[in-house]
Amino acid sequence: MHIQEVKLSPRLRAIVEALPLYPGIRVLEIGCGPGAAARAVANRIGYGYVLAIDRSAKAIQQATAASVQEIASGRLQFRQLAVENLVLEAGEPLYDLAFAMRVGALDGRYPGIGQLALPRIAKALTLNAKLFIDGGNPLLEIPLDSYR
Repeated sequence: MHIQEVKLSPRLRAIVEALPLYPGIRVLEIGCGPGAAARAVANRIGYGYVLAIDRSAKAIQQATAASVQEIASGRLQFRQLAVENLVLEAGEPLYDLAFAMRVGALDGRYPGIGQLALPRIAKALTLNAKLFIDGGNPLLEIPLDSYR
């Protein structure tokens, strides 16, 4: 399955295509909703891995139901988790890239939650990892140096 087989809006497609993905990368999606972008990313990174989180139980249920093939392949996992509570599981390797779309904690709508979330995101990522959000053309990088 390739990105063309995952139904994406033009906006989501532009964002996924702009991410600096490569085979074997570990990706964290924050605020995955029904999981379309996570599935598309999982299908672009070969033997890589995507962890997609969302605070909504309903979103995680929808994402899981729509992602049976990717989950079975071991390339994709969903967790119900608010970004401000993000802590990796014991022994879980760090992630090489994180992205979020329409996540109020990261786009300025909820700066208090963002101040709680950013250190946790930085701690879940490798030292050279980047965090991207929508709002650029099409991506905007959120610097994490001050949180590392």
